[in-house]
Amino acid sequence: MAVAFNPSDNRYRRLEGLHAIVPPLNQEVPIVSHPSVKPDFGTGLEMISTFGDTRDLMVVNELKLPMKIVVNPDGTLNELAGKYKGLNVREAREVIIKDLQEAGLLVKREALRHTVPICWRCKTPIEIIVTKEYFLKQLQFKDELVRLVQKEMIIKPPEYAQTLIDWIKSLEFDWPISRRRYYGTEIPIWYCIDEEGNARPIVPKPGRYYRPWRDEPPPEVKEQCPSGKLVGEDRVLDTWFDSSISWIYATGYTKPNIRAFEKVYPHSILRPPQGYDIIRTWLYYSVVRAYLLYGKPPFKYVRISGMGLDEKGEAMHKSKGNIIDPIPPVEKYGADAARFWAAASAKLGSDYRYSEQLIRTGHDFAIKLWNIARFISSFPEVNDDYELTSLDLMILAKLNEVIRASLNAYNDFDVYVPANILYDFTWHVFADHYLEAVKSRAYNRDGLFTERQQRGGAWFTLYRVLRTVLKLLAPIMPFVTDQVWRSLYGESIHRQLIEDPDPRFDNKEYLNMLEPFMEFNRTIWTYKNRAGLSLNEPIDGGVIYAPEVLKPPLEPELKAMHKIREIKFGKPAGSYEVLDESLPVYLIK
Repeated sequence: MAVAFNPSDNRYRRLEGLHAIVPPLNQEVPIVSHPSVKPDFGTGLEMISTFGDTRDLMVVNELKLPMKIVVNPDGTLNELAGKYKGLNVREAREVIIKDLQEAGLLVKREALRHTVPICWRCKTPIEIIVTKEYFLKQLQFKDELVRLVQKEMIIKPPEYAQTLIDWIKSLEFDWPISRRRYYGTEIPIWYCIDEEGNARPIVPKPGRYYRPWRDEPPPEVKEQCPSGKLVGEDRVLDTWFDSSISWIYATGYTKPNIRAFEKVYPHSILRPPQGYDIIRTWLYYSVVRAYLLYGKPPFKYVRISGMGLDEKGEAMHKSKGNIIDPIPPVEKYGADAARFWAAASAKLGSDYRYSEQLIRTGHDFAIKLWNIARFISSFPEVNDDYELTSLDLMILAKLNEVIRASLNAYNDFDVYVPANILYDFTWHVFADHYLEAVKSRAYNRDGLFTERQQRGGAWFTLYRVLRTVLKLLAPIMPFVTDQVWRSLYGESIHRQLIEDPDPRFDNKEYLNMLEPFMEFNRTIWTYKNRAGLSLNEPIDGGVIYAPEVLKPPLEPELKAMHKIREIKFGKPAGSYEVLDESLPVYLIK
């Protein structure tokens, strides 16, 4: 429809206002200037087609050039294409090249890499055509929508709030809400055709689903059409137009007897979690609909999740054949194990890979939790008249740290941090070290500890840690935690509140003992293994020197745990055997 050059290109300024003859139909078009033309691309002259691409269309609209439609909806060319009528786009391209060559107008032919929109499914290049569609206004509300996101919504992780804002600011046209597809939600409109052939849309009463292209019009529609000639709409709605109000439907809005909508709107959090791939579609359109209907955002909080990938880190697609059916691993390892994998494998907002090994770890963790609970439940639970030892205070100080980290993460809708922290604490701290150390006091078969240290310190601490871990883990592994809780207390864990950390146990001195305590244990266990001793055999004929930070009153616990005759603290003088080069743990023969 025009030949354009950049207004700064001195080579072609003389041509402005003149006309050019464009083959192969030899139509006359104006030569114009436009800043979008790149002087250094090709000859610096650009052919502006009505529908070459969206930028061409923008220039045509801006310069008010004639709009000529030559492609039919079926992809063939119409009568405006002259002798090429009836050919499809691909066929016409080859015939036109041949005609240009025969006319001596083809200078050269070479392969180029073009950036053109294609169909995501069949990869066919997309041709732009003109249809008359329904649009929802959105451009005039952009500033207010940005304000809603910035001031009235909290998106986690926060960097995705900017993704949504950037999308809103980038919008250049209103939202086309009608589609000419076979599948979709029908648009409930009939058109009354008058004697002059004009069509007037009529909308039926709400409350029923209509298929206007095949259903009989309801009485209220017929009453509004004097001519009696009604034609049903055969278009469907954009998929996001109806799905973007699913949050309204979920509240029972269409069931006024429930009257839930008024109580829960705006919703506290978007459910289910929102994938980052549809921030600019489902999330954005939900915000638009809520604003236009109610002037408020649909949710106060939005949790953005990543995408599930296969074990190679590739997105799962039916066409690629790498979709993983969740049922077999759930049947093999249990639902809790699969949920543990999903929670422990991805930081909030990040992609996560499928891992059968991690599901297996979740299965083993559920069994470990069950066995821990069986051991602890062999003792009675006490909540008063107890005396805590340094070992108890040390694990309870660590428990406070775990509670804070888990609750802070849950408050940010993050399950990755709790899943990993609770796994590591329960298995590798509580079970591997505290339980092994406290067993001798919990049983107290040798009478080395007072009854208050046994009943109170050991039994109280065991139950307090178990109860807390179960509650913190319940959102991630709801089945095993509920079964254990019901076995202990006869009711569901999912009706329990998670307590805040107990300030009585906030003690950095005891917390700082934990890592040296575990390293000491590992060193002794390694030494016994090298010496061919079982872990419950005593170390005779020597004195163990332990790190200074483990000074009494941890001494009785360490001696009972490792069957050590004598422990001293610090570094010995004279001859000694180093049990671990990296730790101040020594054996005096």
